[in-house]
Amino acid sequence: MERIAIVDGIRTPFCKVGTAFNDLSAQELGRIAARELIERSGLDVKNIDEVIFGCVGQPANAANISRVIGLLAGVPKTTPAFTVHRNCASGIEAVVSAAIKIQAGQGRCMLVGGTESMTSIPFLFNKSAQEIFLELSRAKTLPARLQALLKFRLRHFVPRIGLQLGLTDPVCGLNMGQTAEVLVKEFGITRKEQDEFALISHQRAIASRAILREEIVPVIPGPKYKEAVLDDNGPREGQSLEALAKLKPFFEKVTGTVTAGNSSQITDGAAALLVMSESRAKELGAKPLGFLRAFAYAGVEPARMGIGPAHVIPRVLKKAGLKLAHMQAVEINEAFAGQVIACLKALDSDQFAREYGFEGFTGPIDRTKLNIHGGAIALGHPVGATGTRLILTMLKTLNRSNLNLGLVSLCVGGGQGAAVILER
Repeated sequence: MERIAIVDGIRTPFCKVGTAFNDLSAQELGRIAARELIERSGLDVKNIDEVIFGCVGQPANAANISRVIGLLAGVPKTTPAFTVHRNCASGIEAVVSAAIKIQAGQGRCMLVGGTESMTSIPFLFNKSAQEIFLELSRAKTLPARLQALLKFRLRHFVPRIGLQLGLTDPVCGLNMGQTAEVLVKEFGITRKEQDEFALISHQRAIASRAILREEIVPVIPGPKYKEAVLDDNGPREGQSLEALAKLKPFFEKVTGTVTAGNSSQITDGAAALLVMSESRAKELGAKPLGFLRAFAYAGVEPARMGIGPAHVIPRVLKKAGLKLAHMQAVEINEAFAGQVIACLKALDSDQFAREYGFEGFTGPIDRTKLNIHGGAIALGHPVGATGTRLILTMLKTLNRSNLNLGLVSLCVGGGQGAAVILER
């Protein structure tokens, strides 16, 4: 089949929830990334065959957010769009969906990406409060309205936090942090190991600030801001093991070791890529950043959600006909430090390889090649956008360092793993 080219990409800065992007919606963040990509690439929007964006917390006022982003970014109204949702892998799913459609002859040039405003995920009324509101809306007379109003109690106004609900698995009943605790105990990972991993993430992100600006469009969040946001605001200068050690376990208060400091940050942001068939890229005179060599997904137990990369990486390597040793750079999303460490330990285990039939496609990952510009612990994890960001960062790394093969993977809430192999 014809190769799938990723021609260009851009992203917004990633900003911690409730900070610089507090007033920007997911659709606006997506518009900023998409429009900037169109402008920088010089692409005639008439050449875009479809728009595909990933988003987890889709806004109620922007149903099928890909369509909204496309129209706001100036894509013709005759160009169709659809939205994908695979939890943390939504940004990868957008790229994979574009590749599948291109290979199926359903288009040759796709505008894809991911967007998320975790700040904007709403608080919800509980069911009993909704019923009273519904009764109130149906009341025809003043006495009937008063009768409905008198049914309200304080408990009806205690909100259900949408973000909290979204980060809790409905099958196993654990939130994402608790699934990380499961892996930490299973693999015997210490608090110190997790904090050391988190510290490196911050140090690398701070050291890479100028490099990361190559993939970031500056954003002025609104009229009250006099200056543009140039960088991700999650990385902490001067972060130390001592400061990380002072943080209390967040998900299991007594026996836990997973803290806010060794977990990914809750973040707002968006990223966009242009995905084309190789022949279309040549026709348009576009020089690809790289090509999608292979992709794969895997399912795992929801309670062990974070182990997903260890299961999917051997699969994608097998599909590509490559070994782990061939990968010159690796990005594994840092949902939690303990979760990534668990994946590294599993991949380096002969027993794990035998148990799951992965012999020949596992092994150690050189940490000097892993997340070299920092990861989500420092940069943040706007869940719908992260997969796209990882692909963009990897392609920039391959080109900057004159490398040929890179691996991108992440765990997926609900118990999945996703991975792609990229090549120059």
